[in-house]
Amino acid sequence: MQHILDPDTNTLNAWVDQQGLPIFRAAQIRRWIFASRAESFADMTNLPLALRTELETHFQWWTTRTATHQKAEDGTEKLLLELADGQRIECVLLREGERRTICISTQVGCAMGCVFCASGLDGVVRNLTAGEIVEQMLRLGRLLPEDERLSHIAVMGMGEPLANLSNLLPALAIASQQEGLGISPRRMTISTVGLPVAMHRLAESAVPYNLAVSLHAANDALRGKLVPVNDKSGLSAILTAADEYFEASGRRLTFEYVLLGGINDRREDALELAGLLRGRPALLNLIPYNPVAGLPYQTPTAEAVDTFSGLLSQRGINIQIRRRKGSRIDAACGQLRRTKAAAAE
Repeated sequence: MQHILDPDTNTLNAWVDQQGLPIFRAAQIRRWIFASRAESFADMTNLPLALRTELETHFQWWTTRTATHQKAEDGTEKLLLELADGQRIECVLLREGERRTICISTQVGCAMGCVFCASGLDGVVRNLTAGEIVEQMLRLGRLLPEDERLSHIAVMGMGEPLANLSNLLPALAIASQQEGLGISPRRMTISTVGLPVAMHRLAESAVPYNLAVSLHAANDALRGKLVPVNDKSGLSAILTAADEYFEASGRRLTFEYVLLGGINDRREDALELAGLLRGRPALLNLIPYNPVAGLPYQTPTAEAVDTFSGLLSQRGINIQIRRRKGSRIDAACGQLRRTKAAAAE
C-alpha cells in the first residue's frame, strides 16, 4: 500500500482520476490531512463513504505509533515514534513566544560519528522515507490546539539531513505548499555537519531554505577528533560550499558550535573561530552542551560561555546563545531513543 503522505501530489491526483472522480476530491483529501487534522479516512465526512473505503484499501496513512510522549515545563514536547519496521526515531515540538517550531529527524541513527552526540552512538540504520518525514510534521502539529499552527521547521533531529536529500527535499516541498502545511521555506532550516558535495547539490537545487553548518571546532585537528567525518573534507572545503550556498540562495548562513567544557570553549578557541568566520554574513549559534549519559563531555561553566561569546562579539561576529529547552525530557537528539533502548535491555 502506498503512503498517502507521499509528497508527490501527482500520485494522489492520478489515483483520483483513475477512480473517475473530479480532481477537487484530491484537494479535499489533502485539506483533511493537513488542515483539518483528521486521524483516519473515516473522519473525512464530506467524502462519499465508498471513496473513504477505497482510500483505506489503497493507501496507508499512519505508519508510525507514538511509543513515548514527554512534556517539559517550558512547553517542549518530544515524541519517540516507532516505525513500521520496529525502528525508532525522535521529533520535538518547541514553543517560544508566538513560534511553534518542530525539530524532525531524517534517518534512523546517524553515520557522522560526532563523539558527543547520542544519535550516532549506534551508527545509522537507514534513511527515512519522505512519507515518514512528513508524518513527523503531522504528529507534532496535532499536539497543538486547534487555533495554533506550526510556524517553523528545523531539520536538526536524528541523522544527517544532507545524506537523505532525495527524501527530505520533497517532504519540505509539501510542507511549504498551501495544500500542505503552508510554512514559508524561509522558516525552514536544514542543519548539516558539512558534506561539501551534498551542499553543492543543495545550492544547485535553488531551494530557499536556511542552512546551518555545525562546526564545533575552528581547526581541522580538533574537529577531526570531535567530528570524524571531517577528515574526508576539512573545514576549508566546508566553508567554501557554505559560501556557495549563500550566493545561490541569498539566505543568511548559520554556523553552529556546541560548547564542550574544557575542550573547545577556551580563549584560544574563540579567537581562532573569530578569525575563521570574520567577514562572513553569518550568525554563529553557540550551544552549551546537553550532557548524554555514558559520555564524558560536560556543559561549560556560565563564566566560560560568557567569556567565549564576549571575545567573539568584540571581533564583530554575530552570535546567539541557544537557550536549553526540554533538558528534563531528553530533548537533545537521540537521547530519548537511547534511554528507552537501554531500559529495555
